[in-house]
Amino acid sequence: MTAFEEMGVLPEIGKAVDDIDWTLPTDVQAEAIPLILGGGDVLMAAETGSGKTGAFCLPILQTVWETLKDLESGKGDGAAAQVQQSAHWGLSLFDRGRALAVTPDGLRCQSREQKEWHGCRANKGVLGSGKYFFEAMVTDEGLCRVGWSTSQAALDLGTDKFGYGFGGTGKKSNAKQFDNYGEAFGMHDVIGCFLDLVKGEIKFSKNGADLGVAFMLNAQQKSQAYYPAVVLKNAEMSFNFGAQPFKHPPPNDYVAVSSSPRESVKHNPVNSSQTQTSQSGKPTSNAPQAIIIEPSRELAEQTYNQIQKFKTYLKDPTIRELLVIGGVNVKDQIATLNSGVDIVVGTPGRLEDLIQGGYLLLTHCRFFVLDEADGLLKQGYTELIDRLHKQIPKITSDGKRLQMIVCSATLHAFEVKKMAERLMHFPTWVDLKGEDAVPETVHHVVVSVDPQKDKSWHNLRNHIETDGVHVRDNVRPGNSTAETLSEAVKILKGEYCVRAIKEHKMDRALIFCRTKLDCDNLERFMRQAGGQQLSCVCLHGDRKPAERKANLEKFKRQEVKFLICTDVAARGLDITGLPFMINVTLPDEKSNYVHRIGRVGRAERMGLAISLVSSVPEKVWYHGEWCPSRGRNCQNTNVTDQGGCCTWYNEPNYLAEIEDHLNVTIQQVGTDIKVPLNEFDGKVTYGEKRVGMGSNYENHVQQMAPIVAELAALESRAQLTFLKTHIAER
Repeated sequence: MTAFEEMGVLPEIGKAVDDIDWTLPTDVQAEAIPLILGGGDVLMAAETGSGKTGAFCLPILQTVWETLKDLESGKGDGAAAQVQQSAHWGLSLFDRGRALAVTPDGLRCQSREQKEWHGCRANKGVLGSGKYFFEAMVTDEGLCRVGWSTSQAALDLGTDKFGYGFGGTGKKSNAKQFDNYGEAFGMHDVIGCFLDLVKGEIKFSKNGADLGVAFMLNAQQKSQAYYPAVVLKNAEMSFNFGAQPFKHPPPNDYVAVSSSPRESVKHNPVNSSQTQTSQSGKPTSNAPQAIIIEPSRELAEQTYNQIQKFKTYLKDPTIRELLVIGGVNVKDQIATLNSGVDIVVGTPGRLEDLIQGGYLLLTHCRFFVLDEADGLLKQGYTELIDRLHKQIPKITSDGKRLQMIVCSATLHAFEVKKMAERLMHFPTWVDLKGEDAVPETVHHVVVSVDPQKDKSWHNLRNHIETDGVHVRDNVRPGNSTAETLSEAVKILKGEYCVRAIKEHKMDRALIFCRTKLDCDNLERFMRQAGGQQLSCVCLHGDRKPAERKANLEKFKRQEVKFLICTDVAARGLDITGLPFMINVTLPDEKSNYVHRIGRVGRAERMGLAISLVSSVPEKVWYHGEWCPSRGRNCQNTNVTDQGGCCTWYNEPNYLAEIEDHLNVTIQQVGTDIKVPLNEFDGKVTYGEKRVGMGSNYENHVQQMAPIVAELAALESRAQLTFLKTHIAER
């Protein structure tokens, strides 16, 4: 049995994992896989390379395969109806608002919608004669009403004549009539809900204190079946229908609704057929069980390829996956969808096109996954994510709840936290990333690019083509204006980049530039300056998808030595054994510094990261929503406060923010870019494991002997102390 099988993973998946030499689960896999297999929503923060793709792909594959197996054998049919007819009292999984989440046991509900009310009724009600009771507790701040309603009532409890509610503001409500009653309630308060079908009374209590009769029912109203009901606005409540002892028991003549006589129980008539297009539970061909959204084509392809490896031994039935990205013939993707798909991996734009066109249905979606969620939100896909989530039924036709899985560089980013509160259902946080830190396997240094001290740019005839922001400025050697120094920095950075490559004999490196234009310019310069010795390719959003894919494959196969890219294009790339990385420009977000240099020094291999930092302000392109072309062929070189598309970039400030964020001082090296002797040198070769790293099995017994002897002595002393104390007591 493999370590993955011990977590509940199928042997077939365990064998596939074993084939790719995954001996033990990583930390994030050990935490997340059991949670996802258990049916929960999960938020996970971990760096690329930590195994987070496997952490969500493995349990999703297993659940999808098991669901297909059950449907094939007929076990899935009618499961939802069985849930509805269960002897267990709980909130209905079906008779509820679209933004109201209900726990699988039906005893807690939550809505994170801040502008709208969303309600729910229980899966059973009571009718006839008798006195019934249940309790509800406020478990999170927000607005809520709780009470009783008939099946004719709107889910917006108390807004029509068929619902009777008591709200946290201290008002009772029925038929849109809101009157003062009792007193306000909030966090941790327990509300008792009483229904007397003998006298025709509905009343409430707060923390055991009887608040008096709230509503009187006439003879016709008393003949109706009444269901426990709730409505929330950005709030959460838990319920006790009598399976557990009440915190504040009712008078003896009232019984818990869960103890109602069988003849008095009425099952909620709302069932899964009203929330699904297929009552049989069998997915239609173009209705996948899992949708995984990635921020880039490269990352989507990477996840898709991993799924193909993981499912190698899953047969009878076979899982069908589809990659949905731009740059591929959409007719082929539609044809594949129509032939049957279980898992879809894609980028937001193409996914939305297929969904809006009716080619991809969301009716049977069981898993909604946002990988690199912080990247998706920064790219402006918040509304799309919200829109898709609203369209996905929150309960499948076989009675299973929608699971949402979110991966992010940091779970504490404001946008990610707000999205989680809005969309996720009691998520478990798996935050193994902790504070940003540079791995011990990465040696990172900065090189100051100072055009006032290094005047070599005066005499460079063949230099890098710059970005054109100073095309209208009078820049020339001998001129010390800010614009001239800025242009000089751009020229020197191209030289320093090539110098770093030659000094460290780099035969493989990832090079980060700030803009797509900078990438293109550096690619041309390196090809002109070094030919095959500086062979390189670009990876950014303006390159066609086929070219991007081909360039990445060339770099991975080491057909070219250098990959030049922007932050967005490189997000999530997993390239094994990468020894070097160069920052031509520091990122403007401090967290991206760790993201960038984390591309090297992986799998216990040593890496060197070099950042070129300008000592003077550099004028750069900064296209925003105000730019009509969003940067394409833009000629407006004015700064933004003058209506332009440029800004002054102060790298020393960014460096200070990065150092403060990491609580370190990054070592500075000279313009010759020689790394001075330290604990790395003489002991490592970048791209290989450090000598002495890991366990030295040849002499580990001798190394551990003194510690073992000390532990034995301590154990002996502890036992003697215990014996002396025991004898003294006797």
